[in-house]
Amino acid sequence: MTKVLYITAHPHDDTMSYSMAAAKAFIDTYKEVNPEHEVVHIDLYKEHIPHIDADVFSGWGKLQSGKGFEELSPDEKQKVQRLNELSDQFVKADKYVFVTPLWNFSFPPLMKAYIDSVAVAGKSFKYTAEGPVGLLTDKKALHIQARGGIYSEGPAASMEMGHRYLDIIMQFFGVPSFQGLFIEGHAAMPDKADEIKADGIARAKDLAHSF
Repeated sequence: MTKVLYITAHPHDDTMSYSMAAAKAFIDTYKEVNPEHEVVHIDLYKEHIPHIDADVFSGWGKLQSGKGFEELSPDEKQKVQRLNELSDQFVKADKYVFVTPLWNFSFPPLMKAYIDSVAVAGKSFKYTAEGPVGLLTDKKALHIQARGGIYSEGPAASMEMGHRYLDIIMQFFGVPSFQGLFIEGHAAMPDKADEIKADGIARAKDLAHSF
């Protein structure tokens, strides 16, 4: 069965967020088109996503030195185990849908914490004599992002770092197909906000038929 990870990084729902509104339209349509597929929603504002901190490094170090998992401290066990769960879930999925706003030219920090949790050597990539090689060569991914301003062209295009970061990470993981669906300009042109939102939702529904 095809498994889709629907990964959202927004504190608001589809009634308040343009990215979440387009994402809901996409995922609802995708489910209608592909009822046999399993869609798993990972709400990064509700899930426990450990940051890679001193406990994680200490726990990893103990395991790499040959110590058993039972020798880790309670905090080390909890964080290391959760990171393993997240990375295992990620590599077992077939498709990824990332949903974020554009905040300060990037995405909410919880998305970076999530990417850190799944960027694991031996799972999503491996090191070779020629350099790192991605292992997720049979996956596909989509990023749905709302931008209050215009970042698809002009001087601001070089300032957008959220989608570009995910693009680099997907290439690093070996994911051969990565698309972007952008809803932009609603803050810059409030008189056209409803039109921009409706267009984003329509494009999201269309994309769901081919993703």
